[in-house]
Amino acid sequence: MRYLVFLIMLTFCAGSRSERLVYLNLRHLGTVDYADSSAVLALWDELHAASTLQGIVNRHRPRLYVDYVVNGQKAIDAHWWSLFRRKGEWLAGRDTLTLFSVDEAVTYFRKELSGAVVYDPQVASTSNVASAVAGIENLLAVRYDRSPGSLYSRLCLAGPSLPVRRWLVREDGTPLFTGVGTLPGCQRASSGSVKCDPYLWFIEHYMKTGRCSGRCAGYYPDQKWRLTPKRTNPNHHQLTNHDYFVSRKGFFFDLSPWGDEPATDDPLQPPGTDLRTLQELLHTADSLGQGKRMCHIGGFPAWAFKYTKRVGGTHEDVDTEWQFSELISHYNAFKDADAIGLGALANASFWQHFPLRRRYAQPWVTKADLQARGLLDAKGRVNTTRTYFIIYIGDYDAASWLSQMTPLLWDAPQRGELPMMWCISPVLAQRVPHVMHYIRQTASPLDYFAASDNGAGYMMPGTAEAQDAAEGTLRHIDAWASHCQKFYRQWGLTLTGFIIDGNGPAMGKRSLDAYARFSPNGIVPQKCEPASLHGSMPVLRSDWDLVSDDPHEAAQVLVDRIRLSQIPFHWSRCILKSPAWYNEVVREATRIEPSAQLLDAPTFFALLRCWLQERADTNR
Repeated sequence: MRYLVFLIMLTFCAGSRSERLVYLNLRHLGTVDYADSSAVLALWDELHAASTLQGIVNRHRPRLYVDYVVNGQKAIDAHWWSLFRRKGEWLAGRDTLTLFSVDEAVTYFRKELSGAVVYDPQVASTSNVASAVAGIENLLAVRYDRSPGSLYSRLCLAGPSLPVRRWLVREDGTPLFTGVGTLPGCQRASSGSVKCDPYLWFIEHYMKTGRCSGRCAGYYPDQKWRLTPKRTNPNHHQLTNHDYFVSRKGFFFDLSPWGDEPATDDPLQPPGTDLRTLQELLHTADSLGQGKRMCHIGGFPAWAFKYTKRVGGTHEDVDTEWQFSELISHYNAFKDADAIGLGALANASFWQHFPLRRRYAQPWVTKADLQARGLLDAKGRVNTTRTYFIIYIGDYDAASWLSQMTPLLWDAPQRGELPMMWCISPVLAQRVPHVMHYIRQTASPLDYFAASDNGAGYMMPGTAEAQDAAEGTLRHIDAWASHCQKFYRQWGLTLTGFIIDGNGPAMGKRSLDAYARFSPNGIVPQKCEPASLHGSMPVLRSDWDLVSDDPHEAAQVLVDRIRLSQIPFHWSRCILKSPAWYNEVVREATRIEPSAQLLDAPTFFALLRCWLQERADTNR
């Protein structure tokens, strides 16, 4: 009866539904007791269904907004909604219907759905495959559970009675994927892993048939998260991150990048089965793009849950990050690194329609400017009585981190007191364009922007260059350069604030030539000489991170590193530090070492170029 009343209410108010926004308040799911397994199960089911619904209905225009993500006391989704509802902003004056349950939202958008894809609660990887199938076939992802009150019972057996169009479990609840024999519906042999077989089945049925383009993917935890939800931040199921990749008909995976051991969540598999499955996914996606385009991967190794020493593996956290980064660099892919801690992001499928400007320009400096400030003498020589330093303000290589931390760090009142080089990946404009626009609109004259690691996304250019050499092609570096040029041009970027070489090879001539095309005013790799010119592009080696929360301790580390430097230019990095912390570090460092001078980004790299050219002329 309650369902019928609600259906009548929605029918009555649906006259202008094409223009109406739906605001789905799911904040209550953020307060569930994670010690209660039934509550965790309900949270998983509802957020998974909501995110796949969002991706489908927001594919062509913004229609469904979810309020869920909270960081401390800050309600992130409510913050951005309220900001852009203000007078003169994008969402101002839009008619809005507020709903409070997934059931209501599914009923409201029932005509947009072809039915449901039902997955197996006993085969964890089927939850990720369900998200991919959902986007391709316009299906709601629902976990199989015939118990009274379950989401499956409410939506498929009652209520809107969604027909099940795709089964990833048998209709009687027994497994479709068993890890033996052949894969369902094709002649391909099983991998020997129940976990990996659903991904191989997806490759055969959706990628090799061209139904999945391979343009984007989500590297997010599968439903095994439900067994240990308290290992890190409670919203790190990252289900709310799925909507964007569902809207783009992408693929999803949760696989280990290591080949020397079984995956920690599937210890009985032959060692390296996860890796081989992941390589096949990436290779197939690359082949679909004919090797000419980049694949956008959202997500990051979930090291608190899987694949590291923390959970029975043999590898460290950062090594696992670098292993995955190096791996994807062989396949024209990069990651938008929704890492643990701040990995939750909602509504990217909604915000992807935000109207950005064609260009967000930034100024540069001239030699006359440098001379006027006393940094160059009349003959154009650098004043070397001082040591110049800059601090990389990061790490903003993840849409989730930028969305969550901008209200807390960018909006701090101390910003604008000293020059800051904000290093933000321009590819984040794909999922959080509203945040990128807001930052540029509210920047002070002392805020300057460079790209974060390693450009328009995180991949390892030295590895891509080595892959080109092995294949006898130029395709990997050319695809990367073409991809980055577009984003750097739109956002007025000419600097890459940090390049993580990790365990991969150093950048060679081909990589450096590519960066000179889109980052001509400077790059900061890990593996290079202390400072050099590549053509006219300054190349400066990165140094230590400033990790201490105590600004006085961080300042002493900065000064110690400056004093050890072989050259009068120094770079340090900080991650998610406040403007107040930054200001205090700089003031304390220049008090300890009066010859040290903080420069804004254009001045620092322009002066570095002058100094390197001067040295080159002297050595001729």
